[in-house]
Amino acid sequence: MFALARLMVVGFAVLSIIYVCLSLYSRAVRRDKLRAEWYEGPQDMPLDQFVDEGLEDYDKSLRRKLILAVYVIPVILVSVIIYLTNFS
Repeated sequence: MFALARLMVVGFAVLSIIYVCLSLYSRAVRRDKLRAEWYEGPQDMPLDQFVDEGLEDYDKSLRRKLILAVYVIPVILVSVIIYLTNFS
């Protein structure tokens, strides 16, 4: 039982680090795309305002929520492996 608790704690810490890195990277890529879009198109509003509004839309997007799969997929895989190992 102690081994499972240790696996869960270490796994959660590793997955949290991966989630934060992936989230920051995805947000930086989106920010760069918004800046490129602003430079190519008509500049109706200041760059900072355009990027901030685009990032607000990004925060509500499906892509942002899909990054949470970093937690879900490994837990499902480990659960399936444990089940198959013990009950098959």
